[in-house]
Formats: sequence, structure tokens, C-alpha cells
Amino acid sequence: MDLMRHALALGIAAPLRQDRPQGKGRRRRVPGRALIEKRPWLVASLIAGTSYWLAAKGQVPGLWLIVWKGAGVALLAAYAWAHHPSRSAHLLALVMALGAIGDMVLEVDFTGGAAAFFAGHIAAIALYLRHPRASLSGSDKAVVVVCLLGVPALSWALSGRTDVAGYALLLGGMAMAAFASDFPRSRVALGAAMFVASDLLIFARMGPLAQSAVPGLLIWPLYYFGQFMICTGVIAALRTRGEFRAVR
Repeated sequence: MDLMRHALALGIAAPLRQDRPQGKGRRRRVPGRALIEKRPWLVASLIAGTSYWLAAKGQVPGLWLIVWKGAGVALLAAYAWAHHPSRSAHLLALVMALGAIGDMVLEVDFTGGAAAFFAGHIAAIALYLRHPRASLSGSDKAVVVVCLLGVPALSWALSGRTDVAGYALLLGGMAMAAFASDFPRSRVALGAAMFVASDLLIFARMGPLAQSAVPGLLIWPLYYFGQFMICTGVIAALRTRGEFRAVR
């Protein structure tokens, strides 16, 4: 729950409009209540995503736990679809929906879950390529190379599996595209980096960290809050720019 409170305190959700000063017959709306009323999908996602991390360590029946796991990012998809009418927002909703499917399918079929995330990375790259940064500095280009080549190389070194390295090539491409887009790096590129770190811990659990408790503690919060930052960062940027291209 501390993570959820920290997310709200940092203002990751878009700023809320405050009511006018209290007068006769008027009441100032409580900020928490205002957030719930204005962005219920986002609040529900935070509750589901944070509570799943705790529930996964308990005795929740398997099927319910799988649905619970998918709910956090599925609600982010609903938030993206409901809070902006542009093509880019709906493409973001697709990215989140594929992530939620991957979250659930991973619990019963690792390859099937990876395929859903693979498709999600393709959709994310398409989204970021729609919003390229005007220019990249020399250091920016170095980061792009590291993302594209370093992520699959490190993934292979951690897991020793070529199929993992193949998947990680697209994972690195997703992070590269997020960094090279004109979305705010402090939220979207950082969220993509957290997603990459989460997957690298999964790969490390196949090898050097097989007996470590660290991956189990960090994989989910890095992944979920990475997706949360990507989703809210993109929507906030689209709102600021006033992008309202209708879906065709």
C-alpha cells in the first residue's frame, strides 16, 4: 500500500481540478474522493495491482489469483480507452490489454504468455513511432544502441537461452522506441526501463538467481508500476497536446 500512496503523492495521475472555495451550501471535495470519482479505472488498477503483490504470497485459489493478476493492467487498458479518444490512446489501451492477457496466460503457459507480451511490444513500438522525438543527441543514440543490443545480450547471458534472447530483442526495441519518442522520459521511458528490469529478473531466475528471493520480491512491482507510469505518462502527454484524432 505504501507504493500506491507514493504513486498518488508523486502526482502520477493527472492533476485534479479543485472545487471553488467553500460557501453556503457548498462543500470542498476531499482529494481522495475526487480522484476516485474522476478516475475510477486508475484507482481500481492501483488497488488491484498493489494488492495482487500481497495476495500472491497467500492462499488465494489459483483461478481467482490469475484473474486478480490480470486485473491491474487490464484496468489500465480501460483507463486509457476511456480517458482519451485518439488513435494513440486506443493503441495504448491495446498495449495494456495484451499485457494483461500475458500476465494471466503466463500462469498456465509460459510460451503463450510470452507471445502475448511479444505482440504487446509490437503495438508499443508502433505507438512510440507515431510520436518520434524531433532530434536525438549523441548520448541519446548511445542509449538507443544499448537498448537494442544490450538487452538481448544480457538476457542471453542470464538465461542461456536463444529463444529468450530473441524475445528480448523486441523487448529492447520497445524500450528503445519509448526513449526515442517525444513522450516524457521521466515517466514513459522510465516505465519502459522498469518493464525491462522486471523481465531481466525473470531471466535471471532461470540462471544465476534461481535460488534467490530477490526476483520474487521485485518482478511484480517493477512490472506493474512500469506499466502504470507508461500508461499515465502517455495519456497525460496526449491531453496536454490536445490530440483528439478519432479512430477510423
